[in-house]
Amino acid sequence: MPIGFGVLGPVTAWDGAGSAIALKGPRHRAVLARLIVARRRVVPVTHLVDDLWTDPPPGAVAAVRTFVAALRRALEPQRPPRAPARLLVTEGPGYALRAEPDAVDAWRFEQAVTAAAALPPDLALARRDEALGWWRGPAYAEFADEPWARAERSRLAELRLHAVEQQAEARLALGLAAEAVPELDAHVAEHPWREDAWRLLALALYRTGRQGDALAVLRRARSLLVEELGVDPGPGLRRLEADILDHAEHLAPPYGREGPPNRPDGSRRSAEGPERTGRTEGPGRTGRPEGTEGTEGPEAPARPVASDAEAAADQVWAQAAAVYDRTVASGARARLESTVGLLRDLAVTGGGGLEAARRHRVAAIAAAEELGDAELTARVIGAYDVPAIWTRSDDPEQSAHVIAATERTLAALPPDAPEVLRARLLATVALESRGSLGTPGVPATRGASATQGAPLGQGAAATRGAPLGQGASATRGAPLRQGASATRGLQAAKEAERIARRLDDPTLLAFALNGVFMQSFSHAGLAPQRDEIGAELVTLSARHGLVTFEILGHLIRLQARAALADFPAADAHATAVDRLAARHERPLVGVFTRWYRALRFSATGRASAAEEEAAYRDAAACLDGAGMPGLERGLLPLALLSVRVRHAGSPDGFALLDAGADWGDWGPYEPWARPLVLLAQDRRPEAAAALREAPEPPHDLLSEALWTLTGRAALALGDRKAIARAHAALLPAAAELAGAGSGLLTLGPVARHLDDLGAALGRCSG
Repeated sequence: MPIGFGVLGPVTAWDGAGSAIALKGPRHRAVLARLIVARRRVVPVTHLVDDLWTDPPPGAVAAVRTFVAALRRALEPQRPPRAPARLLVTEGPGYALRAEPDAVDAWRFEQAVTAAAALPPDLALARRDEALGWWRGPAYAEFADEPWARAERSRLAELRLHAVEQQAEARLALGLAAEAVPELDAHVAEHPWREDAWRLLALALYRTGRQGDALAVLRRARSLLVEELGVDPGPGLRRLEADILDHAEHLAPPYGREGPPNRPDGSRRSAEGPERTGRTEGPGRTGRPEGTEGTEGPEAPARPVASDAEAAADQVWAQAAAVYDRTVASGARARLESTVGLLRDLAVTGGGGLEAARRHRVAAIAAAEELGDAELTARVIGAYDVPAIWTRSDDPEQSAHVIAATERTLAALPPDAPEVLRARLLATVALESRGSLGTPGVPATRGASATQGAPLGQGAAATRGAPLGQGASATRGAPLRQGASATRGLQAAKEAERIARRLDDPTLLAFALNGVFMQSFSHAGLAPQRDEIGAELVTLSARHGLVTFEILGHLIRLQARAALADFPAADAHATAVDRLAARHERPLVGVFTRWYRALRFSATGRASAAEEEAAYRDAAACLDGAGMPGLERGLLPLALLSVRVRHAGSPDGFALLDAGADWGDWGPYEPWARPLVLLAQDRRPEAAAALREAPEPPHDLLSEALWTLTGRAALALGDRKAIARAHAALLPAAAELAGAGSGLLTLGPVARHLDDLGAALGRCSG
């Protein structure tokens, strides 16, 4: 399959398997983006220099050539040395990207929208839906301020907005006015100057039997246009208002009571609006963001009969949502802020809710940025103060996008902006950075060594479940680049904490302390400091009724006390967490306490390896559908490996690792598991090479565990350099249990591993 390029969002490239290609630094991406803007035409080197630098340095031309050479290596890794490039070519005075017409998502989008215009409404609807799904954010997102990207960004943005409005036209033509209302509602909120969007929204409301709301929308549009732009509504809006007042026949739904034709898959479409069906639909009607549907309708499983109290709660919810919908005008910015509040609550309700919240959060931020109001964007970003306990991002690319938007908003805030907004943005940077995230705004990648090497094991069984070193799964969620971004995350956390304490704002302080926790992994052995953070969070949150942060504080203390082998205290925090979660309906909390109890069972030392593995497999079952891939991927194999290593005994005793075992997907932990699994297969030369290529473990909750695996492999291979590195890294954690600080698994006392490492180095661990 050919290389693909994405510019409908942050600039990226994918290989033939669909995996992201590492494009190095921002100027490498800028060169690639500039060539894509040129649409296969040659861009002279001098133009690239002018586009990349305001004041070009003396070696700018040579630097551009270096960027191009690096891009060629990334895009055509199999090209023989000195063979001419076929994709990024040199031609005349410059370079051109000879990408296929369907290789760039923006080009495909344009083709799809053009083709959809010639199709019947039902087919056009499906075609445009697919094409709109290719958008991951604003076009050329990281180059929003570059003059060379401005015209293309504006053209693509206009094309997308027109496609959204064409979708609404198609739904109205098919008698699906109720389906069109929610999207149009969000559309006018994000783009209030588009008269055709207001017209379509009013028409959709009218066709669902909501004449009053339709007229209110038209009045709102007139008010905005007159007050903000000093112009009267165009003839389309004026004519529609008159037609609604006259109940013009041509405004009636096209299919009447017979309903629209079947969908392409044969299922029946519904033309009925909320008043006809007795149901309410969409974010504007239910208050629920898209992605939480599925609990109603003929294909949904039957719901249990609600109690009187539950029925009353449902009625209050429906009535409040209806009043909000009538009172807060379509297009009002308050709707955007209210949506983020709903997303924050949605994120803690369960797996599907968490995934939907993450997805719509990015869309809300993009919508706020497009409105050009820095304080509004700050409120939208900062309102999502969902507590975070796990130090690996569920979606690194999404986190990078949020960080980039947050940094842009921080830079755009006026000097007199409320300090609380600045502090919330700083806390967001600290949380989304999570000690191991790469450069802000750039999706992080792992070094090439993590994907090198032959598949482990033999035969078909050895290749099931994404064997080590194979496929895209070995690169997603991998350890992320560290350095400047880690420093930025720590600085942001400290500054957010300072502001929160100065303002004496308990909710802000809890949010900031979560950021401080996420940045408390600079080296091993910091469980006592994290225990202090957790203790303050518990006290602060209990005093001020901050339930989600109180749960977070208990989970942090559970991890810290487990690391320090204080299991009675950890047990007490697990019990407190479960009690709070049950009382306040926080189902995801049970994932962590279930894993903790598997760790607790394993740490007793009284169970067999098989019994410990069974406990971990039971715990892993609760991760299915939890919506936390950053936690789930590779965790069970890592836990099983920790059991085998602990029960193996001597440094060379890896028989229990089972040379023929099918471990499944190691996820991000593959580089540190690989040497041990190769040793179990008696492939010592490959194990030694894998150990040399393994990067430094990321600074997170599993740092001590991964360093322990590195140390055990180094002992078995007699690699003194690796032994010394592992010994130095683990020494600050001598009083802890390796890995137990995660609250998930353990490889036993760090002191025992230090003794073995120290003996190999000819010195004691003390």
